Amino acid sequence: MGIEIEDKFDVPPDYAIPDLTGLATVEGPKSHQLVALYYDTPDLRLAARGVTLRRRRGGADPGWHLKLPKAKGVRQEITHPLTRSTKVVPAELAELVRAYTRGAELGVVAELDTRRNVTVLLDGEARLVEIADDRVKGTVYGEERKVVRWREVEAELLDGGTRAMLAKVGKRLKKAGATPSGAASKLAKLLEPAPPVVAATKPGSAGEAVVAYLAGQVTALLAQDPRVRRAEEDAVHQMRVASRRLRSALKAFKSVVMDTGHVQDELRWLAAVLGEARDLEVIRERFAGELRALAPELVVGPIQARLGSDLHERERQAYVRIKETLSGERYYRLLDALDELVAAPTLGKSAERPAQEKLRDVAAANWGRVTKAYDLAMAIDDLERREIALHDVRKSAKRARYTAEALRPTLGADMSALAKLAAGIQEVLGTYQDGVIAQETLVKEAGSARRAGEDTFTYGLLVGIERARGERAQAAFPRVWQETVEAVRKVLQEV
Repeated sequence: MGIEIEDKFDVPPDYAIPDLTGLATVEGPKSHQLVALYYDTPDLRLAARGVTLRRRRGGADPGWHLKLPKAKGVRQEITHPLTRSTKVVPAELAELVRAYTRGAELGVVAELDTRRNVTVLLDGEARLVEIADDRVKGTVYGEERKVVRWREVEAELLDGGTRAMLAKVGKRLKKAGATPSGAASKLAKLLEPAPPVVAATKPGSAGEAVVAYLAGQVTALLAQDPRVRRAEEDAVHQMRVASRRLRSALKAFKSVVMDTGHVQDELRWLAAVLGEARDLEVIRERFAGELRALAPELVVGPIQARLGSDLHERERQAYVRIKETLSGERYYRLLDALDELVAAPTLGKSAERPAQEKLRDVAAANWGRVTKAYDLAMAIDDLERREIALHDVRKSAKRARYTAEALRPTLGADMSALAKLAAGIQEVLGTYQDGVIAQETLVKEAGSARRAGEDTFTYGLLVGIERARGERAQAAFPRVWQETVEAVRKVLQEV
């Protein structure tokens, strides 16, 4: 797997690459002939989402290449060795795009024949930036064959370079007449796929703001799917966050986008499936950190194995269940439902209201749910039942945070402040709740260790650490709550 950081430029046929010798040592140009076949579904589902799957011969990196959508300026590329067959996509790559294909067959949709001249900027042995000058012949396959020719230039950051150097190269290229490309890839320029359908809504309305947010979160969820299948770091967490944000938005904006109960239920199901692995990952890392902080003489018995490799095995099994879920029809039906929700939502009357007016009311109402949950919890005398009720306060605060984040593009910086305040409540209560779960896990693992005849001293020590951490969070909560309530009141007055 590789990470591509690159800038693409459109150039006229007679464009001349400018002199780059003032930036670094110049090597090249060297010429290559590249022939690439591109694969997609008949209705171009991959291209519509900015995904590229190709089989390429020639150049320095022949083989299969899967390029995932760009995120924060970075485009991820996954490679596979060249296979003999041009008809069958390697199973590993076909698996990674299943969230987009959803059972539709992959086949050749286009061919790119590229004459590439490559120039590399060097600093000693370090390779800084590669400039590829491409003359392209593109052929579209389908009911009618189409041939298109063009020229473009790509500047790609290499391992020894910096973004500042890439920016300097781009400035030189633009000064010579290059213009930033509007196409995400050569294939997008050739096929011009229709983007995912987003419902037409009244400009400036609450409906426009909410549907745009939902569309963005659907894209975020889909973007994490291949990364989750590869068990990449933080991918499960990000996918679960996207599903939670979608569900939270559908709850918060139920008068804007209506009749979403079933989709909410399915998003809750998906988040639960993802949550098993994520929670095990978090608690395993938590225990590892606590054990590293202890003096060596306080760590007795095979506790590191039980809280490390044993939990890691449970996490691995949870990933197996996640992959089974992501390859199942129920998951694909949910993705179809999300596409339909964005393309043709059932809009309520409030969707026509000005976004500023309607969404300001939503922000206040969602914080009102947090204070109501708090009042209900504080009215309970039984401490055990109150602790359970405070978990509802945490969930309400999380929903208020996600709602504020969704409203930030419309209502501005005040929503950033509200989201941060809600996150503070969520964090304090989460510290306590996470400690309760950690203690339950430790007691369970200590029981297994005791039955195996192992020393359980360190388990008790960790339980004490977790209990003390939870008590500190409990003690801090009243002060944090009062400060937050006052700050939120000021924010909502300014919105």
